[in-house]
Amino acid sequence: MFGKKRRWHCLPGQEPTELDKQVMYWENKGKLVPTRDLIKTPEQIEGIKKSGAINTGVLDEVERLVRPGMNTLEIDKICYDYCVGHGAIPACLGYEGFPKSVCTSINEVVCHGIPKVEDVLQEGDIVNVDFTTIYNGYYADASRMFVIGGKTTPEKDQLVRVAKECLEVGAEAAKPYCFVGDIGHAIQKHAEKYHYGVVRDLCGHGVGLAFHEEPEVLHYGHRGTGMLLVPGMVFTIEPMINMGTWKVFIDADDEYGWEVITGDEKPSAQWEHTFLMTEHGVEILTR
Repeated sequence: MFGKKRRWHCLPGQEPTELDKQVMYWENKGKLVPTRDLIKTPEQIEGIKKSGAINTGVLDEVERLVRPGMNTLEIDKICYDYCVGHGAIPACLGYEGFPKSVCTSINEVVCHGIPKVEDVLQEGDIVNVDFTTIYNGYYADASRMFVIGGKTTPEKDQLVRVAKECLEVGAEAAKPYCFVGDIGHAIQKHAEKYHYGVVRDLCGHGVGLAFHEEPEVLHYGHRGTGMLLVPGMVFTIEPMINMGTWKVFIDADDEYGWEVITGDEKPSAQWEHTFLMTEHGVEILTR
């Protein structure tokens, strides 16, 4: 590490803790480690949990009301009204020009689908609803898949199920002092059993004090790569799993330049939680 600026610093005047020793060990091995400001304080964690509870409530409300014949602009109103009614702010609204409060991504839309009156949900559609809450300055982020009308094709049904399993196996791989690549490796291995593509162009991320923080949480890759994950870090895992190719493109008809489509226009599915890394593994803060 001689001549290279260190990312991790012990607190002045204090003996190195077990956390300090672990992080410095891996930094000395040349691994990417977090900076201390990525470790959330108990007060910050409590704030993120409160934001997460509202975020979960938003998606519960969508689950209660979503139905065939509804347009996605109606979903946007459900999310906005619930969020604001509980004293929070929709993080997506106005973010880098995004025009609505929530992302609604139907069938072959991978993510960042913009709610609109002409997008009417049909029985058998699969739709991802992705919402981020700001409550008292703290961010929480989650998405769920909904099968419209409760029934779809066996192929779409399996895709939705496997995408959720990818989130679960990624969470299982997330242990204290593991690496982001351990999560991505587990997700990619599971998805590819079904010959599905794991999107490379988008990823999970740190969250809590801002919408997007370090680290980038890739959903593919190799064990032992990426940033070291330590207790106190908060991040999302949000694998985007495509029925066909992992490649994607931006919809040319989207005037805002947000909507991401599968390269072969086959369906895609995604589930997302916000996680807190603890001494014993991850704790789910949003569902």
